[in-house]
Amino acid sequence: MIGITMGDPAGVGPEIILKAVAGMSKQDRARTRIFGCLRTLQAADDVVRSGLVPGRDAMVTDIAVEGAPLPWGQEDARAGDAAFRFMQAAVEAALTGQIGCIVTAPLNKAALNAAGHHYDGHTGMLAHLTGTPKAWMILASERLKVIHNSTHVSLRDAIDRATPESILQTIRTGNDHLKRLGYDAPRIAVAGINPHCGEGGLFGTEDDTQIAPAVRAAQAEGIDTHGPIPADTVFHRAYNGAFDLVVAQYHDQGHIPVKLVAFDTAVNVSLGLPIDRTSVDHGTAFDIAGKGIASHENLEKAIAYARKLAAGRGH
Repeated sequence: MIGITMGDPAGVGPEIILKAVAGMSKQDRARTRIFGCLRTLQAADDVVRSGLVPGRDAMVTDIAVEGAPLPWGQEDARAGDAAFRFMQAAVEAALTGQIGCIVTAPLNKAALNAAGHHYDGHTGMLAHLTGTPKAWMILASERLKVIHNSTHVSLRDAIDRATPESILQTIRTGNDHLKRLGYDAPRIAVAGINPHCGEGGLFGTEDDTQIAPAVRAAQAEGIDTHGPIPADTVFHRAYNGAFDLVVAQYHDQGHIPVKLVAFDTAVNVSLGLPIDRTSVDHGTAFDIAGKGIASHENLEKAIAYARKLAAGRGH
């Protein structure tokens, strides 16, 4: 059983969920639970015309939203609070073993914070709700997988967070995840921070003092680790098969290459938590919300990835 959270009810989440569930086999639909607002789903189906009757043909844990259905495509603190409560209910179900993985539709960070839930997004929220000190984000596509040492922080803070200890833990986390997916000995490349990894100190020393020690420590643990490798070549090499996973040092360093080669198919996966979570790798798309035209391809990829993880937990 997997759970799908609706995300921001004013965004495209309700639409793409209905489309994805409508495309499932009856068996898979019976192993899927939506955590969201039934009235919002019904309003979304007026434009999607999925052929489903939400609540009858699709299992829904109905969580009320004040004023539902809210206006499409508008930032609203009520929607931000709802997105939090959808996730809260799904996390409880995952922690108690009712579902094997959570799949999240997109939320709006501004609406979330306007409602008083001060998180940088789903990953930070999940870490808090599960009592986990740190969670990692991996963007996974067929030919390129990237795990991030840091995500939603400034570039200045990201460099400070690229400590040998943090990078080593990121390498370990990525290695463990790929082994779970069936890789016997994952080949992991670690991206540098500075141009040409500092060029021997000409462009900065962080690669020598912060990244190289983590790579050596991972190698000493028997992890097939390479780096630091200049970021302007490492993703190309990984995409062409030289590595199974790249460790990116900050948000844009990892997101840009993945979105370039797999914008509609990459899956966002949270690691380091006591529960499993996958997500679409796109936002709420307020500009097209409520029009029934949003693509659900990315959500289908996230659901397929989630089923793999849930199967490993016996769900």
